[in-house]
Amino acid sequence: MNNLRVLQIIDSLNTGGAEVLSVNIANLLSKKGLESHLCSTRLEGDLLSSIHKNVGYIHLNKNKKIDIQALKKIKKYIKMHKINIIHAHSSSYFFACCIKIIHPRIKIIWHNHFGLITKIKGKNLYAIKLFSYFFSSIIVVNKNLLNWSLEKLNCKKVFYLNNFALIDNKEKTTVLKGESGKRIVHLAGFRPDKDHETLLKAFNCFLNEHKSWSLHFIGKVYNDDYSKKINYLIKEKKLEKHTFVYGSCLDIPNILSQATIGVLSSKSEGLPLALLEYGLMKLPVITTNVGDCNKVIINNKTGFVVSPEKITEFTDKLKILVNSEESRTNFGESLYNHVQNNFSPNVFINKLIKIYKQ
Repeated sequence: MNNLRVLQIIDSLNTGGAEVLSVNIANLLSKKGLESHLCSTRLEGDLLSSIHKNVGYIHLNKNKKIDIQALKKIKKYIKMHKINIIHAHSSSYFFACCIKIIHPRIKIIWHNHFGLITKIKGKNLYAIKLFSYFFSSIIVVNKNLLNWSLEKLNCKKVFYLNNFALIDNKEKTTVLKGESGKRIVHLAGFRPDKDHETLLKAFNCFLNEHKSWSLHFIGKVYNDDYSKKINYLIKEKKLEKHTFVYGSCLDIPNILSQATIGVLSSKSEGLPLALLEYGLMKLPVITTNVGDCNKVIINNKTGFVVSPEKITEFTDKLKILVNSEESRTNFGESLYNHVQNNFSPNVFINKLIKIYKQ
């Protein structure tokens, strides 16, 4: 085990699911006694403070597709620390392959978190098929990605590995607005695949009967057309007194301790960490049936699973949870036990180390 020297590579340290997972993996590997490193290629972010002191860290400030200076810098770092495995997350596989070209002995493991990748066609698909020749192994977060990888890509060592969540941040900086005991929380960055629009419309219908409840958006807000569209919708529906946007936050346990219901309204997913984080805090949950969400939220057992982009269906399930404290409690307890038994960090990291050794 001590011969393994692993470098996690991620584009940024913003508080997205893949970013959180890369930091958590680096920290857990260090705790297991491995020499563990992490590289952010383009941007740093709020997660920088979450990296444990025993984890080696390098930031490259890469600002173009093929950045020669960044490649020289990371090659020097890899040689200095005798790193033999690159664990590349999501879109950082391209940079990892560039490293492989100038440092052929390195092994690349690609961790694909992105559910929508199965929709790509044409030159984008051809490119990733070509780069997959460089991969020693691929890790995927749901069965759909597993089947797609085996069918479309040229690396046939593909492993399906459940995500995991850690609740270890003890900060208490964020105070949620709204009435205690009547807060709905949505953990997701402002991206089109997260479909805040459907959730807002469902919440607007729900408010007709439950005017004292509030909706809270936690996640990075990008200065793009989608974020502007969601902010406009909040104003158009006159939801400013009931809907609150907080941006990126690190104190997720503190936030969820103030919440009553957790929701996810995505049109596409891998296996979202948000659902696992809800479970660790014993929240009742409503999620859409995309990716492997139904592996975490088992309909009518650990929460409610609804069809994506179905406003009425989402509204109806919200009403059921709000009107039944018993259902909320039972769902929360069942989800907590399910997450503890099936999505634990220890199970994940032990399986990951076996993949590394192969």
